[in-house]
Amino acid sequence: MIGTELMQGQGLGNRLFCYITARCVAADRNAVFGTAGQQYLKLDYMDLDLGARIDDPSLFARYDEKEQRLYLKTSPHDMVHGCYVAGPDEGVKKIPDGTLLYGNLQAEEYFAGHRDEIRQWLKVKEEYDSYEYTADDLCILNMRGGEYADDPALFLRKRYWTDAMQLMRKEHPGMRFMIVTDDTAAAGKMFPDLPAHHFTPEKDYVTVKNARYLIMSNSSFAFFPAYTSNTLKRIIAPKYWARHNVSDGYWASAQNIYNDFLYLGRDGKLYTPEECRKELEDYRVPETSPWAENSPEVDAVRKRNERRRLFTLGAMKIRRMLHV
Repeated sequence: MIGTELMQGQGLGNRLFCYITARCVAADRNAVFGTAGQQYLKLDYMDLDLGARIDDPSLFARYDEKEQRLYLKTSPHDMVHGCYVAGPDEGVKKIPDGTLLYGNLQAEEYFAGHRDEIRQWLKVKEEYDSYEYTADDLCILNMRGGEYADDPALFLRKRYWTDAMQLMRKEHPGMRFMIVTDDTAAAGKMFPDLPAHHFTPEKDYVTVKNARYLIMSNSSFAFFPAYTSNTLKRIIAPKYWARHNVSDGYWASAQNIYNDFLYLGRDGKLYTPEECRKELEDYRVPETSPWAENSPEVDAVRKRNERRRLFTLGAMKIRRMLHV
């Protein structure tokens, strides 16, 4: 058996990556597929086959995906815990029978060749599917807020969204925009003129899946709706993914360069996956080491980022007041 353990505290996107990668590796190795923690991935709007039920993961060998982290002064988290920058781990697809996979597991290389099967595995039940917001002149912005909104290194700056919308308007001058988000308050502060919705979980999912045009955040939630979509014509995602705001060339992580996406840089230009991979190959990874949690350097960055966060909130408040 080859499988994975679905963990409490993971988001839906992270669980789906673990599930899909492990299931594809099991299929490639002609092994039985199984999962532990099945209670954490029960979706009423899909008929997910979670494979054999594993009640005691300790009875299996464990393979932890290889990690690579950079310790940089972009945020207290990155200084202490490191920014996850790893690319695909060749060992994932070579694990022996009787092993459970653990890790990020988000590289397309892990499940390439199984796209049609994945579409069937993640097929939304007919009664939950919806094409209400499928239109040739409507672009969906899938904005991630929540805990992201408090991290200036992670929460996508407004310029990312406005640049992406401008590029979409070149595709269709009359393009309309609608936000699907987990945080309508943060979305409303940034774009008070745009409709922002947090529907039911299934409607958020299918609205992204059935869009014609999509601007993604640096969140795993939208990947599989986009990957299994039969309607999407264009997808724009943030270059450098989870460190779009601050990276000097590294990706957080390199696993999030996908063949169907176009990546928007801070320079307002779009980059193909091939261009992104080539640039990353030429990047010289610095040697770094972690700081202590209570160090003066970490405290200084924490205070700096809080000032930036408050400044951004103040600027958005002023814009709303002027708009009114």
